[in-house]
Amino acid sequence: MAQKVERGYCPSTRARWPADRDARPFTRRTAMRLGFIGAGRIGRPMVRRLAEAGHEVRALGRSDEARAALAEDGAHAVAGAAETADGADAVLVCVYSDDQVRDVCLDGPLLSRMRDGSVLVLHTTGSPHTAEAIAARAAPHGVHVVDAPLSGGPHDVAAGRVTLFVGGADDAVQGIRPVLESYGDPVLHVGPAGAGQRVKLVNNALFAAQIGLLADSVRLGRQLGVDEAVLLGALTHGSATSRALAGVVARGSVSAFATAAGEFLGKDVQVIRQVAADSGGDLGALEGGLGALAGAPAPVLPREPGSGSGSAQTIARPANAVRAAGYETRGHRNGTG
Repeated sequence: MAQKVERGYCPSTRARWPADRDARPFTRRTAMRLGFIGAGRIGRPMVRRLAEAGHEVRALGRSDEARAALAEDGAHAVAGAAETADGADAVLVCVYSDDQVRDVCLDGPLLSRMRDGSVLVLHTTGSPHTAEAIAARAAPHGVHVVDAPLSGGPHDVAAGRVTLFVGGADDAVQGIRPVLESYGDPVLHVGPAGAGQRVKLVNNALFAAQIGLLADSVRLGRQLGVDEAVLLGALTHGSATSRALAGVVARGSVSAFATAAGEFLGKDVQVIRQVAADSGGDLGALEGGLGALAGAPAPVLPREPGSGSGSAQTIARPANAVRAAGYETRGHRNGTG
């Protein structure tokens, strides 16, 4: 749990920040002025915890409804991404894809609006090359870039226990740590800018491969006459247990879990393949697990009323349809695995 900062600011007033306010150094007991872009499924509980910790948060809301919700969470809602940077000590970006990160940070005016000495935090899982490119573009503005992709879900953020893999200069990471600790535990500094993304991509490739190995294990169990539910329940008590196995058991089957997890992992698996290829490497044995996942059967779901005649059940075509080149992802916004 992050240490609560003490200050006279009341988030419920949502007052604008004075433009001439002196810049303050990052200290563990100082409330900070923060911008936030990407207050969706993952980002909104971050905004809520930041406001509850006493930080002043200007968060992007693109609709009247979104801005009203952010105001209820204690943030000052603004309609433009660049507005989040006005007077901010740091701006946090938690959008869905690497392309969206580039749109916000490289193609828009955000960096030019950020003050000298401020920090840009990239929570979106994506290419380390993107983080490095943004850091190079930010340097002439005196802006420090920290990439901090997360491992966990909205419930982990809300509880203040989401894992953060952080890359960046020592001083920048140390300065922004009190902010990250508002919702992150542990906050792991793993190297320079881009290192957080590299660790997160390996994490997600390994996690996806473990799901694939579970798919093959279930197939082997069936060949040996063991029911999937019985096998999975028993394995949780053996040396083969893992977080991936726990997730599968909670969903009831490998295919059901792959449907849910693939939406988060799909884009990341494609990125790690490309990053590995760019560096002259490959995924090695991880490819076997990903290949097994590609062959996992889709779950059987009840047919929705009005969907046509025939059987009362239908084979699901999940948004994470696994293909040989990776996962195909559609429709998800602002989430990460």
